[in-house]
Amino acid sequence: MKKLVILTGAGISAESGIKTFRDADGLWEGHDVMEVASPQGFSANPELVFDFYNQRRKQLLEVSPNKAHYNLVELEKYFDVEIITQNVDDLHERAASTNVTHLHGELLKVRSTVDENLVLDWKKDLNLGDLCSKGNQLRPHIVWFGEMVPMLDKAIEITAKADILVIIGTSMQVYPAASLVNFIKPNTPIYFIDPKPSVSKNDFNNLTIINDVASSGTNTLLELLSHSEE
Repeated sequence: MKKLVILTGAGISAESGIKTFRDADGLWEGHDVMEVASPQGFSANPELVFDFYNQRRKQLLEVSPNKAHYNLVELEKYFDVEIITQNVDDLHERAASTNVTHLHGELLKVRSTVDENLVLDWKKDLNLGDLCSKGNQLRPHIVWFGEMVPMLDKAIEITAKADILVIIGTSMQVYPAASLVNFIKPNTPIYFIDPKPSVSKNDFNNLTIINDVASSGTNTLLELLSHSEE
């Protein structure tokens, strides 16, 4: 069974009603990104950071996976599918995808501010005074700007084994995620799904651009790839 590696970004979750964090003016929900997504911002105003992620968490619990998420599950009938997502939501898991790697952390988890390996599932509000088992403050389990991306090496390993690479709903402008395409084997087929593609046919060998939103774009992808494996 061929290995199909899928890299997903905010565009796949947008159709579920999850806002893409960063607006055109660079603000996240009205906040400067460094106020709510950096260690410095957390040190300066932890309550603001907690409130920001508490609101995001509540919103996530009110939405559901969309057709695109379910189409990726369907592909598991034909391929050994691994998803690498830049998204911090759990919509891939809720749709029943079996192999999901989160590059930027997970909104429904928190971790110790002292031991990054002490991670807890968390669906309620997180507040100042919520402590880990070692007595240290908990924080969102999110990779903030300026922090290491702990799952990057695993993502590189997965990408290097791809027989087919699919990119959905990401501009390929956010690093280090955007660098993953550099680790595929030569001439690996790439499918790029986005209503406003940031790439052109000249950028990569063996590239197919599906100029569409994630739900209908993955319908097209499913048709193309399932027929190729019959």
